[in-house]
Amino acid sequence: MNIYIVRHAEPDYSIDSLTEKGWREAALLGKRLEKITPAYYYVSPLGRAKDTASLTLRAVGASAEEMDWLREFDHGYRVVQRGHASGLAWDILPADWAQEPVYYDPERWSDGPLYRDTTVRTAFDAVGNGLDALLAKHGYVRDGRLYRAERPNHDNLILFCHFGVTCVLLSHLLGISPMVLWHGVCSLPTSVTILNTEERREGITSFRMSAFGDTSHLYAAGREPSFSGRFCETYENWEQRHD
Repeated sequence: MNIYIVRHAEPDYSIDSLTEKGWREAALLGKRLEKITPAYYYVSPLGRAKDTASLTLRAVGASAEEMDWLREFDHGYRVVQRGHASGLAWDILPADWAQEPVYYDPERWSDGPLYRDTTVRTAFDAVGNGLDALLAKHGYVRDGRLYRAERPNHDNLILFCHFGVTCVLLSHLLGISPMVLWHGVCSLPTSVTILNTEERREGITSFRMSAFGDTSHLYAAGREPSFSGRFCETYENWEQRHD
């Protein structure tokens, strides 16, 4: 099995759709993804993800199943930093978490003080449960940290979603604290992350990531990826996002 996790194109958050640049990115993405056949398509219910998927789906004459657990991982949850409400659970200043060992623990990360008395862990588990239900439908059943290959196959699953939830999916599949992923990697708009099953012993399967945040379809067309999702390279770069 191959899982393709696709971040939406450059967003216009004010209308939950895409910018003009985003639509161009989505068209180039579609030319890449239409070559992956056969494929099963799944999409977040949010407009920017559905609009990104629409050009691929139109090209291949297919539809996508909407999955609520693929929506961006916000849920309205916020953490408390320096005595006031801060940003989203996956958008915390490094100085406010990186020195605490608990946040690097794949099991105990949500026990840290930033997430106490929140429902972040409940939401995290719901995403993992949704993914596991989908994988079971395609023949792979969760068994502890691994999967039973009840129906080994070469299915291609294409998930159109968002950065925050992408990190939750990777955390669940690879056993990495989501804090490390949320704050240590960046998947730019229309980037493609690929995971493949490995059944090195019969019936026992794990996932290996063979690509993260790939935007080669943009560079091949002479297009620079959008900066969306990144922060300032240096503090003096005031044209780039700081908080």
